Amino acid sequence: MPEASDLDSPESADWFKATHWSVVRAAGNDATVVAREALEKLCLAYWPPLYAYVRRKGHDEHESQDLTQEFFARLLARNDFATLDPNRGRFRAFLLAAMNHFLAKEWRKAGTLKRGSGEVPLSLDTAVVEHRYHPQAAANSAPERLFDRQWAETVLARAGQLLRNEFVDDGREAVFRELNRFLSTPAGTGDYVTVAGRLQMTEAAVAKSVERLRRRFREIVRAEVAQTVASPAEVDEEMRYLLEVLA
Repeated sequence: MPEASDLDSPESADWFKATHWSVVRAAGNDATVVAREALEKLCLAYWPPLYAYVRRKGHDEHESQDLTQEFFARLLARNDFATLDPNRGRFRAFLLAAMNHFLAKEWRKAGTLKRGSGEVPLSLDTAVVEHRYHPQAAANSAPERLFDRQWAETVLARAGQLLRNEFVDDGREAVFRELNRFLSTPAGTGDYVTVAGRLQMTEAAVAKSVERLRRRFREIVRAEVAQTVASPAEVDEEMRYLLEVLA
């Protein structure tokens, strides 16, 4: 994953090779092991917003799971990925347009979707997405808006997991557990004192650690966003949009 500083460097003309777009091209250019691994990576990152989008279009939980699974399988089977131009926009926009095409053309033309009909079966755990989906659906969010919000939440969730992994690798999981809540919630009166006592740190040290935690989280979020756009110049715009859809 490229670091935030790398994305701003004019020398990094080939930074794009480490992004999800490169994974997409790999899926299109190899129909065997590389393709399967690429598809699994894509699904891990992007099936939740697509699943929520399909749900909001009126399909039930099981049907939406089948549709999302079949969407990725057919996209790979047709080798669409091999012809993609990564300079033609954001990855999330491509996925949404491809899903719309799938729903309008392939799904409706077929009339029914046979479970397991795709070449690459996927195991999707929809429980977490279902939990997040219901309150948003009740608010009558437009499907496209719901997709974007789920995309933003997925980016933050992935960044949070990567940040936790860094602390675990450093043997500081307990520190992460104590400080993690301050990523989204401002510290109240006495909060740092309480945490300092549990971690055997000073209040000032806790405050500094929270500052570093937030900075590192922003760096990881930025790097995640950078994997889904066509150029470093689009990263700031996509970051602004992420915050907008979460507001």
